[in-house]
Amino acid sequence: MLRRTFLGAVAALALMPAVAMAQSAANKTFYWISHGSPTDPVWTYFLQGAEKFAADTGVKVNTSFHSNDVPSHQEAIRAAIAAGANGICTTSPGPGTLVDVVNEANRANIPVINFNTKDPAPAWRAYVGVDLKVVGRTWAQYLVDHKLVKKGDFVWMPLEVPGAGYGEEESAGADEVFKPLGITWEIQDASYDQAEAINRMTDYVTANRKKINAVIGLGDLVTGSVKRVWDQAGIAKGEIPVVGWGNSLDTTSEVSEGYVNAGMWQDPLATSYMCLSALMSEASGIPINFDIITGALYEADKAPFYAKIMGGK
Repeated sequence: MLRRTFLGAVAALALMPAVAMAQSAANKTFYWISHGSPTDPVWTYFLQGAEKFAADTGVKVNTSFHSNDVPSHQEAIRAAIAAGANGICTTSPGPGTLVDVVNEANRANIPVINFNTKDPAPAWRAYVGVDLKVVGRTWAQYLVDHKLVKKGDFVWMPLEVPGAGYGEEESAGADEVFKPLGITWEIQDASYDQAEAINRMTDYVTANRKKINAVIGLGDLVTGSVKRVWDQAGIAKGEIPVVGWGNSLDTTSEVSEGYVNAGMWQDPLATSYMCLSALMSEASGIPINFDIITGALYEADKAPFYAKIMGGK
């Protein structure tokens, strides 16, 4: 009996930190703020990561999308500061656009972590996500290593959001590989609307087919539209090598079928989850002060694995 009582006491003591931790988590409120659109398929995966974190930890996570509206995005951060948030995970709607509001959060001792696309201007606590220049270099090196492009070739780079900074970063990374080899390239503004993107891409490839040796899709929407464009333009799968973003079921299907050679998985669910986990550490007095870099290039053999993560078969 004494032994049983002792063990019961030990068990109760062991449970006390866990109970206290759960209570502490339940009293925290984090804000997850995205410049993206709620209708963009990849952002549904980022959101799922945030929702999973909230379900697992009991932390209240307030989420919002701002569809590249900078003033709205800035106001959302200020609202989080005014509400006394325990931490903020946010993307950047454009280079340098959040410097002032992040400074305001820091003065209020509210940790702010950047995720998805790195913006070096604000004074973040950390960054979680891909390195876009590394991504661009990886795509270009894949094409070179697999002998899909050679000296003097031309690479077409459709971009889903005209003028988007991430396209500039990715193409700059690719150019580090292409320039020494004399490979040229051009960014084409497609559209954030898939129907319009398909039309513009079809027109471009039809007009420039003879000079296009490979494609790099600067965005999930454009890479995920390749099969539809090829079908409209009368191009056979595999006729033109394609690499690009691979965070959609459309693209995993294209990789499996041979329309796209390789797709880049951005780890959207894990990115959100790790960003909020880093906030938990910061809010508990354990500073991060280091970046977490995500991303993996996959071919047909791994496409089903990533499709399953996104809810496909």
